[in-house]
Amino acid sequence: MLLSEILKGLEYECENFSDREIADIVYDSRKACKDTLFVCLTGAYSDGHDYAASAFDKGVRVFLAERKLSLPGDAVVIVTENSRAALAVISGNFFSHPDKELAVIGVTGTKGKTTITHMMRTCLDKCSIKSGVIGTVGAYYEDKFIPTVNTTPESYETQKLMRLMADAGCKAVCMEVSSIGLKTHRVDGIHFDTAVFTNLSPDHIGGAEHESFEEYAYWKKQLFNRCDFAVLNNDDLFSEELKEIINCPYETISLNEAADITAADIKNLREDGFFGVGFLCKYKNEEFRLKTALPGFFSVYNALCAAAVCLHLGVTPEKLASALPFAKVKGRSECMDIPADFDVIIDYAHNGTSFNSIFDTVSAYEHNRIITVFGSVGDRAQLRRKEMGLISGKRSDLSVITDDDPGYEDSNKIAEEIAGFVRESGGEYVIITDRKQAVFYALSVAKKGDIVLLLGKGHETVQKVKGEKIHYSDHESVNEFFTCERG
Repeated sequence: MLLSEILKGLEYECENFSDREIADIVYDSRKACKDTLFVCLTGAYSDGHDYAASAFDKGVRVFLAERKLSLPGDAVVIVTENSRAALAVISGNFFSHPDKELAVIGVTGTKGKTTITHMMRTCLDKCSIKSGVIGTVGAYYEDKFIPTVNTTPESYETQKLMRLMADAGCKAVCMEVSSIGLKTHRVDGIHFDTAVFTNLSPDHIGGAEHESFEEYAYWKKQLFNRCDFAVLNNDDLFSEELKEIINCPYETISLNEAADITAADIKNLREDGFFGVGFLCKYKNEEFRLKTALPGFFSVYNALCAAAVCLHLGVTPEKLASALPFAKVKGRSECMDIPADFDVIIDYAHNGTSFNSIFDTVSAYEHNRIITVFGSVGDRAQLRRKEMGLISGKRSDLSVITDDDPGYEDSNKIAEEIAGFVRESGGEYVIITDRKQAVFYALSVAKKGDIVLLLGKGHETVQKVKGEKIHYSDHESVNEFFTCERG
C-alpha cells in the first residue's frame, strides 16, 4: 500500500516526504526489514525511538515517531503527537477498516470478559452468524487459533486479526476490551456495534497500569462513547454512571426484576455428564429456560450478557437455548468431557482470591470429595503459596501438590513450603512434582461423585523451568490418562 494511503486521516509533519510502497508496519525492531514502516512506540519500560537506528540498519527507510530522529538523510521521518494513537490510525488504513465489514461486539468490565465473548461466539456460530473472538486466551475463528499477548492486542494486531476474520467470511467479532487497551489506543478507530459492561471492582491499579480507581473507571467508560447499542449489568452500581454518558439505546440485565433481561429460578445442574447452571430467562414478553456448561452463580450474569447481545442480533430464544450449553472457555471453570463417573474441572485459579472463588463454585454442587491439583510459581509471589496452601488444605479432601512454573527455584522446596500450609489447616496431601504424574494420580484415585480440580495452568501450554519453556497442558494430561485407561 502507498505510504500516502496509510497516512490518511493522520495529523503529522514531515520535512522530506516521498511516497512509496509499504509492505508492512512494524514496531518491533527485530521484525524490521526493507519496505516496512517502523513505528517508534513509547512504552512503560522501553522507548521505540531508541531502536530506530537498528531498524534503519535492517533496511527501514520510513519512520513514524513523536520527535525528530538522528538518522541518515534518506530516512523519511513522520512526526506525530502520539505514535501509539497514530499506530491505530495507520493500522486501520493498512487493513482497509475490517470493522466496517463486521459486527464488532466489545465487552469490558473487571470480570467476565473472556467467558462472555466465548459464549457469544459459540452461540452466534451455532446460529449461522459466523464469528470470531479476540481476547485473553487468544483469537479464534473457524477452526483456527492465534495466540495473543494482551487481553486487547495492540491496534496493529487487532486490525490484522479482524481482517483475517472478515476475509474468512465472519460476520461478527466478539472482543475483550480492557481499560489498558482503551487507555493505550489499541481500539482507536474501531466502531463498535455493541458494547457490554459486566461489573467494576478495583483492579489493575498501580505500576504501569492505572494511577487510581477513578482513572480505571474513566477508561472503562470510553468504550460506551463509540457504540450503537449497549448492554449493562444493572446489578452493578457503575451502570448508573454509564447511563448518564451513553448516547445510544441500551438494555439492562439483572438477577432481579428491574431490568430488560432477567434470570429467575436459578439451579445448579450436575447430571448426565452436564456440569453447569440453569435458569428461567425473561425477555420482553417471553420466558424460556437457558442453561450453560459453566458452573456457578456468576455464570448466570455472563450468560445473560451473552443472551442480550445474541437476542439483539436476531437470534431467537429457541436457537439461543439450544446453542448456549455448548459454550466453554478453555481453562476457565472448564468441565472436561471424560468417560468417568466423576468430574474434572480445569481452571486458571492461581491466587487466594481465585482459589476461594472456584471452591465456592464447586462446593455448591452435590459431591463426594474434592481433589485439588495445584502448585505455585517460583522466583516470586511467595504469599500465594500460603494463601493457596491454607485454602486447599481447608476446602479440599485431598491436595496433590505439584509444579506450576517453578522457574529457577527448586520444585521440591516450593512443594514442601506449600505442604506446610496444607498441614497447618489440617488437610491431607501428597507431593508429586511432575505435573502430568500428579494429574494421573488424582484421576486414578478419584471415585464416583468426586470433583477433581486442576488449578493454575488453565489454558496455558508451557511450564517455565530454569529459563526454558517446556510444553505442558493439563488438557493433554487428562486426555492421555483416559486414552491409556481405555487402551
